Amino acid sequence: MAPLTPRLVVPIDVKKQPWEQKIPLHNRWHPDIPPVADVTEGKLFRVEMVDWTGGRVRDDNSADDIKFMDLTITHYLSGPLRIVDTEGVPASPGDLLAVEICNLGPLPGDEWGYTAIFERENGGGFLTDHFPRARKAIWYFEGIYAYSPQIPGVRFPGLTHPGIIGTAPSVELLNIWNEREKRLAETSPETLKVCEVLHQRPLANLPTPENCLLGKIQKGTTEWHKMANEAARTIPGRENGGNCDIKNLSRGSKVYLPVFVEGANLSTGDMHFSQGDGEVSFCGAIEMSGFLELKCEIIRGGMKEYLIPVGPTPLHVNPIFEIGPVEPRFSEWLVFEGISVDESGKQHFLDASVAYKRAVLNAIEYLSRFGYSKEQVYLLLSCCPCEGRISGIVDSPNAVVTLAIPTAIFDQDIRPKHLRERPGPKLIRLPDLLSCSNDGHLPVTQDQSGRSVP
Repeated sequence: MAPLTPRLVVPIDVKKQPWEQKIPLHNRWHPDIPPVADVTEGKLFRVEMVDWTGGRVRDDNSADDIKFMDLTITHYLSGPLRIVDTEGVPASPGDLLAVEICNLGPLPGDEWGYTAIFERENGGGFLTDHFPRARKAIWYFEGIYAYSPQIPGVRFPGLTHPGIIGTAPSVELLNIWNEREKRLAETSPETLKVCEVLHQRPLANLPTPENCLLGKIQKGTTEWHKMANEAARTIPGRENGGNCDIKNLSRGSKVYLPVFVEGANLSTGDMHFSQGDGEVSFCGAIEMSGFLELKCEIIRGGMKEYLIPVGPTPLHVNPIFEIGPVEPRFSEWLVFEGISVDESGKQHFLDASVAYKRAVLNAIEYLSRFGYSKEQVYLLLSCCPCEGRISGIVDSPNAVVTLAIPTAIFDQDIRPKHLRERPGPKLIRLPDLLSCSNDGHLPVTQDQSGRSVP
């Protein structure tokens, strides 16, 4: 008998706001957010998701939506889902939840996405000292491929994946998160910088009732107020999985998530059509609405057997995952190296973040010689299937990090001139990125399908 169509447990209407969806969404982690459905292990089911902003970024000719983005609102998640075995017994704390990604993609009829740079004064990013202004690139999908009118001459297959997938924390784990992040937030910002740059974002995003969405819990009730003041923001990845942005967690992959509450309460969201390692522009994947088709298996007692705590309690664990068999394959790469010496020439001690920043900046400088603006390359390196590696973390004082870029994604040969087999590259006139302006408009041309684009 042919397999049944996956059961749709969380439908999404992209024409409606996140809080108007038929099945309530949530944007916090808390053990008391009620599950929206039960799912039996071994059964194939489908979850649909809005993009991480809930539709606040538009397919238009302006980056004003990025410049003025309210970052107190992040990551609308679908779920939680209560996972039970074939006898109806829910997953229990201490179990492992094996979640297999059987299929995934953009929502039909909504086959587009975006990559963006946040304004320095509104979040910034990894290279905010070099790129302080908001920019946006729109991507359109042709099957497994993506192209952007704002970054022409580039086309690549996406390694589509959920940016967020995780289980609900227990009360004890939630308290651990809030206490350690509060201590960090109380640290003087001047003592903690990323690559010697003080970002505009807080060191940690603590619980706040502002723009808090708790699924079935009605806003304004006593229960909502209590939960909203302690529910964790979804911004970082944590012991439950969460916002890890692992690009290889794609079709055919399996992730082993620790179970902290009865039923596991699985949630997911933040779908990406493609992403480069590091997602360096902050809003750096090709963000989109999408769907996952999943199967779950409960491994009884699996946390103790398979996950090794790195911390003071058995709750200090991290998920593991298996890479699926489907991903883009490239035979030729151009690799840029970075060491832990910053732009001023200052030596840092085995600082892989500084080294990666140097590798990215080196790649941007090189590729900008082929007709691209540096902002275009920055966005491209955030979302194309490039690979970042820590090549050396032992030879003091320099960490060595590399960024490998597949050459086949370009329609011109980007290798050094004496290595080129094809005719030399022609500098091409490229449009500006979607940027903020008084009227929000840019000159209009047409893309490959004939639609109007800036």
